[in-house]
Amino acid sequence: MGNFDKKIAKFWEIFINHNGYAKVLTGLQNTLIIAVVGLAIGIVIGTVIAAIEVMPKYKRLPRILNGVCAFYVGLFRGTPIVVQLLVAYYVILPLLGINMPPVNVCIMVFGLNSGAYVSEIMRGGILSVDPGQMEAGRAVGLSYSVTMLKIVVPQAVKNILPTLGNELIALVKETSVVSFVGAADLYVAFSYIGTNNYEFMVPYLAMALIYIVMVMIIAMFVRIMERSLRKSDRNN
Repeated sequence: MGNFDKKIAKFWEIFINHNGYAKVLTGLQNTLIIAVVGLAIGIVIGTVIAAIEVMPKYKRLPRILNGVCAFYVGLFRGTPIVVQLLVAYYVILPLLGINMPPVNVCIMVFGLNSGAYVSEIMRGGILSVDPGQMEAGRAVGLSYSVTMLKIVVPQAVKNILPTLGNELIALVKETSVVSFVGAADLYVAFSYIGTNNYEFMVPYLAMALIYIVMVMIIAMFVRIMERSLRKSDRNN
């Protein structure tokens, strides 16, 4: 027990006296920004793809767009997120002559990756909405896109809210790989503390605890939103 107390003392020394807390706060901020903004981008991309996938394929353009979307989804679902980060940061962006900060690259890649998964989630949500909702919108003169955006998608989001919460949780946990492209996340922060005192047990335990707390907060927030939506449905 005394040995563990010494490990904790070393941890607090680096955390407090050597600005370890500043690196942890920066890492936490970057982790949340990458996950939350990445999910927001993914929702936009996923909604567009899902709308295209459920669109009637009577004309040539919808069939072409559906093929493009299928390729996109297959590409991002078929490769690990760390491979996507490495290819984007070390191959594609240099070839295009684009210089982006690592965190921005991570946000972009996480958003594109999330879009592929959210598209399948959103497609299921759209298909769960009564087809009569689309027919009613078209009957009053609304276009397909307007009906989808204003009538169908809002109802679909209610149905898939728990799954979107799970996607956010997955993104938070996957941010642990962003250090591969030089972004400062929680793993980088706690590795810094461990490297400076040659002791990794306590820093990594603290890192795991922070991830657990973040996941619990997200899950609680999603449950609160679910209850709020159910109340609004009952009131209507």
